[in-house]
Amino acid sequence: MNPDALLSLAGDLPVIECLPGLLAALAGRSNAVLIAPPGAGKTTLVPLALLDAPWVGTGRIVMLEPRRLAARAAATRMAGLLGEKPGQTVGYRTRLDSAVSAATRIEVVTEGLLARRLQSDPGLDGTAIVILDEVHERALDADLALAFCLDLQRNLRPELRLLAMSATADGARLGPLLDAQVIESAGRAHPVSIRHAGRDIATQRDLPAALARAVRAALAEHDGDVLAFLPGMGEIRRAQAALEGCGALVLPLHGELPPAEQDRALRPAETRRVVLATSIAETSLTVPGVRIVVDGGWRRAPRLDPATGLTRLATLRISRAAADQRAGRAGREGPGVAIRLWTTALHRGLPAFDRPEILEAELSGLRLDCAAWGAEPGALPFPDAPPPGALAAATALLTELGALDAAGRITEAGRLMARLGAHPRLAAMMLAAETPAQAVLAAELAALLEERDPLRNPDAPADIGLRLAALEGAADADRGAVSRIRRAAAQYRRRLRLPDIAAAGDPAPLLAAGFPDRIAQRRGEPGSFRLSGGGGARLPLGDPLSKAPLLAVASLEMKAGARIRLAAPLDPARLPAFLAARVTEAVETGLDPVTGSVLARRRRRLGALVLEDRTEPADPADTAAALAAAVPIAALPWTDTARQLQARVALMRLLEPQGGWPDLSEAALAESRAWLAPHLYGSARLADVQRLDLQAILRGQLSWEQASRLDRDLPTHLTLPGGRAAVDYTQPVPVAEARAQLFYGLAETPRLAGGRAELRLALLSPAGRPVAITADLPGFWRGAWADVRKDMRGRYPRHHWPDDPATAPVRRP
Repeated sequence: MNPDALLSLAGDLPVIECLPGLLAALAGRSNAVLIAPPGAGKTTLVPLALLDAPWVGTGRIVMLEPRRLAARAAATRMAGLLGEKPGQTVGYRTRLDSAVSAATRIEVVTEGLLARRLQSDPGLDGTAIVILDEVHERALDADLALAFCLDLQRNLRPELRLLAMSATADGARLGPLLDAQVIESAGRAHPVSIRHAGRDIATQRDLPAALARAVRAALAEHDGDVLAFLPGMGEIRRAQAALEGCGALVLPLHGELPPAEQDRALRPAETRRVVLATSIAETSLTVPGVRIVVDGGWRRAPRLDPATGLTRLATLRISRAAADQRAGRAGREGPGVAIRLWTTALHRGLPAFDRPEILEAELSGLRLDCAAWGAEPGALPFPDAPPPGALAAATALLTELGALDAAGRITEAGRLMARLGAHPRLAAMMLAAETPAQAVLAAELAALLEERDPLRNPDAPADIGLRLAALEGAADADRGAVSRIRRAAAQYRRRLRLPDIAAAGDPAPLLAAGFPDRIAQRRGEPGSFRLSGGGGARLPLGDPLSKAPLLAVASLEMKAGARIRLAAPLDPARLPAFLAARVTEAVETGLDPVTGSVLARRRRRLGALVLEDRTEPADPADTAAALAAAVPIAALPWTDTARQLQARVALMRLLEPQGGWPDLSEAALAESRAWLAPHLYGSARLADVQRLDLQAILRGQLSWEQASRLDRDLPTHLTLPGGRAAVDYTQPVPVAEARAQLFYGLAETPRLAGGRAELRLALLSPAGRPVAITADLPGFWRGAWADVRKDMRGRYPRHHWPDDPATAPVRRP
């Protein structure tokens, strides 16, 4: 459709002026980037302008929109310009709704749907161009779709065109990535007067009331309808209540409204209107009649929560670029005013642009889609590379869910999960169903967890069964949320090819399949739980699930601590098969410090959780090992012979460092108790240790050859002319001790280990007291013996004290 024809249909919209250049750019090369401010008409007019392009031929134009409401509104507007209804030349497709036919040439889809279509149709057969609208928002699904399309274009379909459209100048940075010409439409917006508040709002809780006051003042001072921006549904409801009786029709506008109520906010009315909107109204949508914008300055955005590794919606300050887009809504039809509820000082500190979602979100869905596509995320042309830490966490989760193998390759289960078009956790949950009725239940659970909690009460009990009952009309619930959940569940049932039967079964095993790291076990007092993935969580004491021994947790709220929001009581005997295979069973034996007996406890564990713990008779081998481990080495029944053996072996280790002699020191014996445990087999109490023959046990550590050499080189006794002398090896130098008379007739000092080890001789009196200690017996006989002999003859005259003991005849006692 040429620009003149569009001009007759749509009026004098600014983007018409740049359409010839855009058409020429796309005709001459594959890609283009269009920068046009909100209200320029790019979303409505560009797809229509491309319909008659020669390179389009009979191909389809696919345009991505970041939100369901914007997709439906854009398709409805284009179809209206053609005098048609959606589903003819122009159609749309969202997760919950669609209007397409064989005649559809322009298909407006939400971002996630294109990534799923690429998985089932990697060539995008029949598609001539993909238009990525509002790329400045940098939604995760949009970045993924762009990366896939670029990869497809570079490797398989070079004729495929890509057009990125942005409402901010930041979109121009995509030009080099797409190798595209950047075309800008200046737009012809009317002047907008910007007013900042004199002081900042103290807390976010005060925002709805402050905005209501600003709206009332604006209605009194200015003409036209009011478009007011708030972060979410809760703030919109409170502001709506505060604006009661303001003299204007107050309408909410957000993505959770039924289509009829959304359309009402987008239609002119006979009275003045106040439209309370989320950031959904920043771009893409046209709200007619608006001359006043009141901006609260906040938005909801997905952000990665490091405490849980999940993405949650956080309330954030908007960027300066978003503030400009919002303000521009007041100048669409004439001069307007934008009232900002923050100071100029705070405005200067706002970020220039919103941070891309890929840098903040949980990336398991992206990682799985890339694996199904057959490429590592780092090899794909993303505008910003996914953070390595978030990718590593995503890979770990997908491996735990069974979507990836140990090498990071996609499994058959992973391919099935990717085709379901749900978050990997929810897909794993649906694939874990064992019967059709249980699969229907899993589809309902998946839809429920994707949407807002249908129970209006923020302090409602955590039992997910109450939400399932609400879907059947058994509880007071948000009708809009229930309707969306039912539609999403019906879609999942169709994807799973399930019969039209009622849901049945226990939700807990299904939740455990999708959230294996969030199985919670009560620890002591009610309301306190330990999570299988580590860390803890809590429930209010008044919650009926606070006393449950085990929970499958589907939703956690991170504030002062992790609070369980949605859960179901879990029977450990009904774990999903892949989780049951990870349960480990071990018998742990330990010593009762009071009785000295060995107790055995059989524990079944799942991650950090102990699923079962019972006491049972200990295995004899385990008992022996426990006793061996418990007894201090110093408390063993050390006899003198055992200590002497220990010392003799220690001396041999010094004499022969390379001889392979065992280390029998207390430190070495304590390090490993394997030498002791076999000798305690059949024992039951710590007191039984005292009956051991420790010397025999230690000698058993020697080989037969070592024992023989030890007895030969370091004997326990020396053979003397008059008898035997025990050798004490525990002294720094071994000492052989005996009565002096036993040494008579010995002319040389005995030798240990062939003379390699020192030896001292202790000669005793008849009363057993030392009279001399010498290492040189011949020298002692020749020298000091005379004085000793004189002294001993006076004390012990009945004993023989020869002049020369070395030659004296031996007299046996």
